[in-house]
Amino acid sequence: MQQPPHHEVLKALLEGIDPASGEPLAAGTVLQQAEVQRALIAGIAALEEDVSRAHRRSTLPGNIGQPWTVGEEQQLATAFKAGEALAEIARRHGRTLTAIEARLERMGLLAPEQRVTRNRYSANESR
Repeated sequence: MQQPPHHEVLKALLEGIDPASGEPLAAGTVLQQAEVQRALIAGIAALEEDVSRAHRRSTLPGNIGQPWTVGEEQQLATAFKAGEALAEIARRHGRTLTAIEARLERMGLLAPEQRVTRNRYSANESR
């Protein structure tokens, strides 16, 4: 994913370069103060994290975070009982493997110890 122009502006300022002209900035500017340098570094890090987060979100399945419908649960139960691979069920439903296992567990079709993913939401989960 491409960095936004803001990222390049902040990097140039941090390096003591005028982002518009590409020329070095005059000595003794406010940009040479430690607090300003730290703020520029924090700004660059925040922009990089935003880009990274957007990239991660773009790779997630389409139905992540969406409520389950009765019909979708029925399809899930049918596929699971037919012995279909959980990864294939997850792909078809546009969900993560963790979501599929959690829903099957909630429906009483999968015991907690049968999960291959960990239950991140259970307070007494020891895996």
